Amino acid sequence: MSRSLLGLATKAQRPNLHYPIVDPSTGRSYSPPPDTGWRYAPDRMQKLINTGSVLFPAKPDGRPREKKFRADLQTEFVAFASIIDDVYTGDGTAEIRALFGEEVFDFSKPSALMARLVKQGAGDEGIVLDFFAGSGSTAHAVLGLNGQDGGTRKFILVQLPEATDREDYPTIAEITKERVRRVIKGFEETEVAQLDLEGRGRQDRGFRVFKLAESNFTPWNAEVMHDTPALEKQLELHVDHVVPGRMPDDLLFEILLKSGFELATPFEMLQLAGTPVYSVAGGALLVCLERELTLDLIRAIAQQKPQRVVCLDEGFAGNDQLKANAVQIFRRQGVTTFRTV
Repeated sequence: MSRSLLGLATKAQRPNLHYPIVDPSTGRSYSPPPDTGWRYAPDRMQKLINTGSVLFPAKPDGRPREKKFRADLQTEFVAFASIIDDVYTGDGTAEIRALFGEEVFDFSKPSALMARLVKQGAGDEGIVLDFFAGSGSTAHAVLGLNGQDGGTRKFILVQLPEATDREDYPTIAEITKERVRRVIKGFEETEVAQLDLEGRGRQDRGFRVFKLAESNFTPWNAEVMHDTPALEKQLELHVDHVVPGRMPDDLLFEILLKSGFELATPFEMLQLAGTPVYSVAGGALLVCLERELTLDLIRAIAQQKPQRVVCLDEGFAGNDQLKANAVQIFRRQGVTTFRTV
């Protein structure tokens, strides 16, 4: 039998699949339609031509097709084209249009397909990890399933900041985040308009976004120990070793990770002695990023009786007496670990 050699991608989407092929017998050249391209890249296409696996047309206005032989079949039985016959690739594109009003992402996976896979592979409390998040179809699916059955599934999306040549969404990661926001907003609006007949209550649909980056703290370079000018420069950098431009949340999450907490650990902001202090895991850890610590603030932190306390070393501004007092105050209040960063 023969089958079409045409693909599914436009020239803008897959330029490597748009090229002319030549019939070695007649020398005629054939190019694919601009909205489809060929099914195969040039190297594989040439191998098919060399092995006589391409059926060239008798007329110049015809179109080459691929020869398929019975010997190529892996089974005598003709299988279904797909075990899922009610979800289509076009559904993913339709979802993007409905959410954004335009096609900001090509070949988005249908959330209905992802929902079916998630439902088969993860329980009601499962964690779904997608290393190639794309437009965020997996998050869409997980949020939709939780809304349907009251599950508490979580999703982790990983997406490189690949450029898109768009000003509104300069990277694919920006599209991913925006889709999750819009999907959540849609579910929230629907939930408000409906009666909670099953008594499930409002679902937690919050999500956090993290970017892989270098440490927020300037690392110590041991290789300059015998280089006096470089050593002096490094000592100057470590007077305030927080990398410029980093925000308090940046420091907090690095401290959480280095303290053995997960990124999803809950935290809240407390006001102690008029200063914001992070309370992590129900008060097990208090993190103070104040750059001018006072004895009143240290006492207020200690009165919370946390297990661990972390402060910026810069907050003591070289005041060894204040740091020594802090150690004693925390020890009297039962703080097991006090560290500065």
